[in-house]
Amino acid sequence: MVHQQVLDKAFAALSDSTRRDILTRLGSGPATITELAEPFGITLTGIKKHVQVLEEAGLVTTEKIGRSRQCRLGTERLDDAMQWITFYQRLWERRLDGLDAYFTLRKGTES
Repeated sequence: MVHQQVLDKAFAALSDSTRRDILTRLGSGPATITELAEPFGITLTGIKKHVQVLEEAGLVTTEKIGRSRQCRLGTERLDDAMQWITFYQRLWERRLDGLDAYFTLRKGTES
């Protein structure tokens, strides 16, 4: 159950392009909420909400420094999400390979 909740939070956080862009930006180094808001044209409140979703998923951490809030990539990695994606990728590849083999065999018997 805990594993499912981790995946749910990660995928929910990654489902929004603004949040993915925030993660990309933080990959270059820490940034304040104000610095994160600038390229998006979003209010500080809006960016704070996006950061909060990322923080709840463990993908971002924040720290109050003086009057600003510093954001950086969190300690939670996307390993669980990648394992889930890889499992289904392999499953679909096997199914499609099987379908390809079926049609190749069928095509050979029709000639």
